[in-house]
Amino acid sequence: MQTELSNQLGVEHAVFGFTPFPAVAAAISRAGGFGVLGAVRYTAPDDLKRDLDWIEAHVGGRPYGLDVVMPAKKVEGVTEADVEAMIPDTHRQFVEDTLAKYGVPEFPEGEASGWRITGWMEQVARTQLDVAFDYPIRLLANALGSPPADVVARAHERGVLVAALAGSARHARKHKAAGIDVVVAQGYEAGGHTGEIATMVLTPEVVDAVDPLPVLAAGGIGSGRQAAAALALGAQGVWLGSVWLTTTEADLTSPGLTRKLLAAGSGDTVRSRALTGKPARQLRTAWTDAWDDPEGPGALPMPLQGLLVADAVSRIQRYEVEPLLGTPVGQIVGRMTSERSVQAVFDDLTRGFEEAVDRVNRIAGRSGT
Repeated sequence: MQTELSNQLGVEHAVFGFTPFPAVAAAISRAGGFGVLGAVRYTAPDDLKRDLDWIEAHVGGRPYGLDVVMPAKKVEGVTEADVEAMIPDTHRQFVEDTLAKYGVPEFPEGEASGWRITGWMEQVARTQLDVAFDYPIRLLANALGSPPADVVARAHERGVLVAALAGSARHARKHKAAGIDVVVAQGYEAGGHTGEIATMVLTPEVVDAVDPLPVLAAGGIGSGRQAAAALALGAQGVWLGSVWLTTTEADLTSPGLTRKLLAAGSGDTVRSRALTGKPARQLRTAWTDAWDDPEGPGALPMPLQGLLVADAVSRIQRYEVEPLLGTPVGQIVGRMTSERSVQAVFDDLTRGFEEAVDRVNRIAGRSGT
């Protein structure tokens, strides 16, 4: 599974694995892929430094990257407190009423969730980059459009490739104009923030739109034959996220959530604004249903929704309140039926890829006789 891009980055397989877990990112790179650590949950620079130190010690000298969330344009002088003040009391009450309806306990007195979705704010992402650029990362990915021009220049000065996710050919062309090196064509099937175009349609459209830039296909990919299909569509690799959630190296901290993922079918996800304020594919739960109910207050725009529900989501996960328990995940969840190591996932990917290529070669050979 080697392409021009994988050769450029020095990886054996053109499999790029996005994950919030350092152990998974390191295992992906050790298995011959390219691990990409999601940074959005790191609100304290020292926490990111700690985990990058861990990756450095466990990646075996293999290359890896970082994924941040930052807008191309920023609003000056806006603090987290300013954003918090924009949240209506009616929405705060709706959160508390929903938690009470399902009996979600409060945190013990004096204890907070310890986690806030402030990584969506640019000033936090910039502190993440101040840490990350002290490490030998090879790729910087941005999940919210093209990063600011000065960030692209800063990465290029260090020899770091810049990738950006796109849900349409129009978005992809904007990335190319902004000097992005790699475009991730993320289809409707993907977990997290997605557009409305399926991967099979989106990938060749983006390949044609940004030629000769390399494109990675994302969304609904979790097997070797799907990876082969992506390369046949013109991609130079695949970008996988959901499939790592049920690996043995993943630290979901919630056995109940792992059980729900393993039991879910491909139809058990929904694109909802419940988590961040932007449409994000996730497990369908009573929590997403409540926010998507036309009779409810509706989700707030990003980043207000993320700040509003951060503590609530932490309480739901802490106490494993199953009707509300969910996570961003793509439609490939229907194939995630057992816990496996990252290496076992790679073994299946490479074996399935070889079988798919051999099958197509046989078909091509027969058609020429």
